[in-house]
Amino acid sequence: MTNSNRPDEPSNYRIKVSGKVKQSWSEWFNGMAIEFEMAAGENPVSTLTGLLADQSALFGVLNKIRNLGLKLLSVEQINRELKKEKDE
Repeated sequence: MTNSNRPDEPSNYRIKVSGKVKQSWSEWFNGMAIEFEMAAGENPVSTLTGLLADQSALFGVLNKIRNLGLKLLSVEQINRELKKEKDE
């Protein structure tokens, strides 16, 4: 049995940042899918979702977000959610 919380194993993440990140930057963000949403009267939010090789890859993406000056809103490990969706 594998432990999905091990830092050296692949894991799926959902990262939300304030601002608009273009979908064409997906490859630069380790192939993560990029979605953009903007509710009326609110700041734009970009969501990056995808599989990262390990926590080192996660930190690499977070460093890129910091270097771009984007405000980090949330980081979620979503392996459990994806497993539940597959089981249903």
